[in-house]
Amino acid sequence: MVESPAPVEHRRPSVGDVTGIGSLLELPGGTFWMGADEERYPDDGEGPARPVHVDRFRMAAYAVRNDEFARFTAATGYVTTAEREGWSFVFGGLLPEDFPPTRAVVQAPWWRQVLGANWRQPEGPGTAVDDRPDHPVVHVSWIDARAFCRWAGGRLPSEAEWEYAARGGRERCRYPWGDELTPGGEHLMNVFQGRFPTENTGADGFVGTAPVHAFPPNGFGLHNATGNVWEWTADRFGPSRPGQRVTRGGSYLCHESYCWRYRCAARSGNTPDSSAGNIGFRMAADRP
Repeated sequence: MVESPAPVEHRRPSVGDVTGIGSLLELPGGTFWMGADEERYPDDGEGPARPVHVDRFRMAAYAVRNDEFARFTAATGYVTTAEREGWSFVFGGLLPEDFPPTRAVVQAPWWRQVLGANWRQPEGPGTAVDDRPDHPVVHVSWIDARAFCRWAGGRLPSEAEWEYAARGGRERCRYPWGDELTPGGEHLMNVFQGRFPTENTGADGFVGTAPVHAFPPNGFGLHNATGNVWEWTADRFGPSRPGQRVTRGGSYLCHESYCWRYRCAARSGNTPDSSAGNIGFRMAADRP
C-alpha cells in the first residue's frame, strides 16, 4: 500500500460544522502521570510511568462517526486506503457461518481478509452503515484519518494528549473511571465479553461497535476513550516497531485473556496504510 495524493478539497467546514468535531472540548493541559508499570506487555513500551506535560488543546468528545466521515467523502471525493486496495480485515465472528474461506492472519486467525470490506461496507459486500450513522467509522487507515482531520481543520492528537484526555483528570488509574473494570457490576465500555474469540455474550450491550455516545463520559467529557475502537494518534510507535503509528484505547475485540489493552496507559501500533474493522480515530486541535 502506498500513500495517495491529498484529495482535492472543496468547501472546508468550520470546526463546528460536524457534530463530533463541533463537540471539541477545551482541555487545560498540565503535567500528568503517563504510562504504567504493570508490564503485562513489555514490548508495548507502556512504562515506566513518568510525568509528562501537555499544553492546552482541544479534543473531540466522540470518535468520528460514520455520518461525519460520509460528509467528508461527499465533499472531497476522497477514496480510503481500503477502498483503493479492495479489501480490509474483518473479525470472523461478525461474518456469516457460511462465509467462504479467505486468508487469515497467521497469529490471529480470527482476522479475515474480506474483499470489498471498507468503511461503507464494514463486513464486506451486502453490509452498510445506513443503520449505524452514530457508530465510529472503521476500516480507516492513519492516512485516511489524517486526511479527514486536515479537511475538518484539526489534527490527530499526540499520544500524550490522547492519554491525558482519556484519563479525564484521574491519576494512575487503569480506566477513565478508576481501577475496577465493572464497578458495582456496571459495564462502562464496549469490550469482548465471554470466551475470546468464539463466544461474545454481549453482556455490555454490544457485539461489534457501539454508538460513540453509548457509555457515560469521563471527567473531561470524552465518551468511549477506552473500548469500542482503537484510535489513531499522530505519533510514531518507536524503535521496536519502526514505521508504525500509535493506536490507543483498545476496542470491542479486547479481552483480558489475550489483549488487556483497554486501559488508559495501553498502546499498540500499526502501519499507516493498515485498516481493520476495529480501528477508528478522534480529532484534536490546537487552542484558537
